Amino acid sequence: MDTIKSYLEANKARFLQELFDLIRIPSISSESEHKNDMKLAAEYITESLLKAGADKAGVYPTTGHPVVYGEKITDPAKPTILVYGHYDVMPVDPVELWKTPPFEPVIADGKIFARGAVDDKGQLFMQVKAFEYLVKTGQLPCNVKFMLEGEEEMGSPALAKWLPENKEMLAADLILVSDTSMIALDIPSITVGLRGLAYMEVEVTGPDKDLHSGLYGGAVANPANVLASLIASLHDENHHITIPGFYDDVTELSAEDRNDLARAPFNLEEYKRKIDISEPLCEKGYTIQECTGIRPTLDVNGIWGGYTGEGSKTVLPAKASAKISMRLVPNQDPHKIAQLFARHFERIAPPSVKIRVKEDHGGFPYVSPTSTRAYRAASKAYETTFGVKPVPVRSGGSIPIITTFEKTLGIKSILMGFGLDTDAAHSPNENFQLECFYKGIETITWFYRYFAGDLKQEIE
Repeated sequence: MDTIKSYLEANKARFLQELFDLIRIPSISSESEHKNDMKLAAEYITESLLKAGADKAGVYPTTGHPVVYGEKITDPAKPTILVYGHYDVMPVDPVELWKTPPFEPVIADGKIFARGAVDDKGQLFMQVKAFEYLVKTGQLPCNVKFMLEGEEEMGSPALAKWLPENKEMLAADLILVSDTSMIALDIPSITVGLRGLAYMEVEVTGPDKDLHSGLYGGAVANPANVLASLIASLHDENHHITIPGFYDDVTELSAEDRNDLARAPFNLEEYKRKIDISEPLCEKGYTIQECTGIRPTLDVNGIWGGYTGEGSKTVLPAKASAKISMRLVPNQDPHKIAQLFARHFERIAPPSVKIRVKEDHGGFPYVSPTSTRAYRAASKAYETTFGVKPVPVRSGGSIPIITTFEKTLGIKSILMGFGLDTDAAHSPNENFQLECFYKGIETITWFYRYFAGDLKQEIE
């Protein structure tokens, strides 16, 4: 296995060029004008899998964007790993904040800057290249399947329908995912928990058209004012969410569990410096790590209404809207939370406006046990590559489809991510450290070996 370093060194330039060609395809799943780009990205990945050594690979249609499936079966008696990733990316707005064109990858300061660099094209490509190395050198110790989708950033609606129809084809012992992050390069970590998600859109309507703010202001309800007031009321002075029933299913962690989470290194001043804030704002009684990992949240993701162009236009807007996401913790049901939100929002709205609440998408929380063979193999793989044992952490993010995998396919997942919190995923100037990219490829190859039973005595 020590030849993985030499293989990487000999192929670094090619790996990057192939990744950059994928990044250049603007596969934004949520924007209809990029439908053909989604198809192009799927076809590119299919060809990449075949070149890497897959026995077969193809683009599979769904009710939405296609799924790429590929496989290499070395021996049906050996373990099978199903690799999951996504080739769709977030929109790039506000594009004016990008220092370089979002779909033209640039290397600067040891990082790849581009949309999709870390989420998830760069990490998806680590999996492809680790697989390539093992196949090309005759060291693949197990069967490998790939299931790579194009709607993760939309909540994976088509994949959830596609899974039960292809359950037999997807049979495996474990799902391997690289779509999360680590604490730091010198403090590797394995994500053992993901928060769930309930994503909503609300619309407040007042008059049947925009009105003159001088002639009507003060006499007619302003939807923008009402929306701002409603949103503000969703948290109390302790930053506690005020929706009745919201916390009913939340299980409080024991003091022992909270102490375990506190073992992860955290520097408050460094945290504030990285994102340029003066002070954090947390739910009273909980640390920053707890508020971003084990506590549910409610946040406005976007808000609009009225005139927002250059100069002034004194109008009272007819409508105002907002997109709101709620991150959920174990035992919370996203559909129940969505219903509680809608009921509460409609109840507190004044009769002077009309309210429309839409549930966009969501997903259940996920917790991965640290007692499994897969976790022990992953831990050993990180330790082999990084020289230090990784820390188990609960991520504040969500991958809604992970829980669906377990419910539909009956397969556990292991989350081996290599991003960093400085990567600006979902934001302008998204980036991925080259060192993380290369170490990710190396770590994944070791994971295959440990999980498949080679050096079994070292993990049991």
